[in-house]
Amino acid sequence: MRYLPLTESDRRAMLDVIGAKDVDELFRDVPAAARLAEALPLPRHQGEMEVERAFTRMAHKNLSAGCAPFFIGAGVYRHHIPASLDQLLLRGEFLTAYTPYQPEVSQGTLQALFQFQTQVAMITGMDVANASMYDGATAAAEAAIMACRVTKRNRVILSGTLHPHYVETTETSLRYTEMTAEALPPDPLGFEDLLGRIDAATACVVVQNPGFFGGVKDLRPLAAACHGAGALLVVMVAEPTSLGLFDSPGAMGADIVVAEGQSLGIGMNFGGPGLGLFATRDKFVRQMPGRLAGQTVDVDGKRGWVLTLSTREQHIRREKATSNICTNSGLCALAFSIHLTLLGETGYARLAELNHAAAVRLEGKLKAVKGLRVLAGSYYNEFAVHLGDDVDAAQVVDALADRGILGGVPASRFWPSWPELRPVLILAATETNTEADMDSLVSALKEVLS
Repeated sequence: MRYLPLTESDRRAMLDVIGAKDVDELFRDVPAAARLAEALPLPRHQGEMEVERAFTRMAHKNLSAGCAPFFIGAGVYRHHIPASLDQLLLRGEFLTAYTPYQPEVSQGTLQALFQFQTQVAMITGMDVANASMYDGATAAAEAAIMACRVTKRNRVILSGTLHPHYVETTETSLRYTEMTAEALPPDPLGFEDLLGRIDAATACVVVQNPGFFGGVKDLRPLAAACHGAGALLVVMVAEPTSLGLFDSPGAMGADIVVAEGQSLGIGMNFGGPGLGLFATRDKFVRQMPGRLAGQTVDVDGKRGWVLTLSTREQHIRREKATSNICTNSGLCALAFSIHLTLLGETGYARLAELNHAAAVRLEGKLKAVKGLRVLAGSYYNEFAVHLGDDVDAAQVVDALADRGILGGVPASRFWPSWPELRPVLILAATETNTEADMDSLVSALKEVLS
């Protein structure tokens, strides 16, 4: 679309209607310190080749995942994406003008969403899933709000295993409501007592599995405690490839399962966009936020697809809406579904096995690093390590980067005021990590920590 700037007469006409004498008066409520006094020092226009070269030089300053041993996780994970995925995304059947409100012109999109929902329900062990949400963080917040609606209670317990971004997003979503969020301290060792905190006012407990620090738990005792007190169990899965290896959250008693779907079909892209997965039990389906694509038949008896539930504020009365911020991430959901379809059930399980095996090999090699200890007793493809009482993990990460290695995420990045987390480093290993990558990390750690 061409950009046609406004003329001076256009601006004058709008200012006259508003009642402002000039643009400066229009922005008078913006503090002077926040306004530019002069134009930004941007370079003048250049030819296409010159711009390409300039951006290439800038890009070469990055130490990218594809060019270095890479052990960064903490919510966004590097996995191999088949080349066929991008080509399938381009198929015309999946194109729609904006969003699939009109089924007669959106059958490909609706069918893909129906398949996506089926896949999400299957891997989470739940009855029904929606057509996706923005990302894992907003899905977690929506799950907490939904649990309060279902139980008619207002207290939400957020486990110390939950990603801090999910905690902050949930707290922000509840801030100006009658609902309250009780966020537990970070729990790298898995010692928190969730069972003892559940009471008659608790709407839900939100727990991540595998946890932010990598630990994996059997959630059945927690589910039983929640249900015994009339509360719901919300399980967050930040690494969905793990569902190919472990019992599903649904099998362990979860009432709502939310996840970040980035690991399947979606690149890391400097942290976004993500893909929110949301699944629940049949009995809660009308309290579920977002859209739900359903299967039907037309007047001729032919199979077709429609939006069965559309519970946003734009579709129904505002006070009846289950959410006023959620939508589906159609392209990312399609990428997720294509990747999972290409893998198939056997391939999905095999991918999970490869991830876990890579982490086990990495842990074995790290035993050679003096003073380092792994904190998680059980894990999937990620775990936290303690580098030593006097070690700053953030400085170690910088030192590793200087050696061409992207060596994990320091816990202090998320909790800078917690001195006990200063030596904690979170490492992830996936199917993309080679033995040479691991050996490079171990060798560099020995050098940095000596």
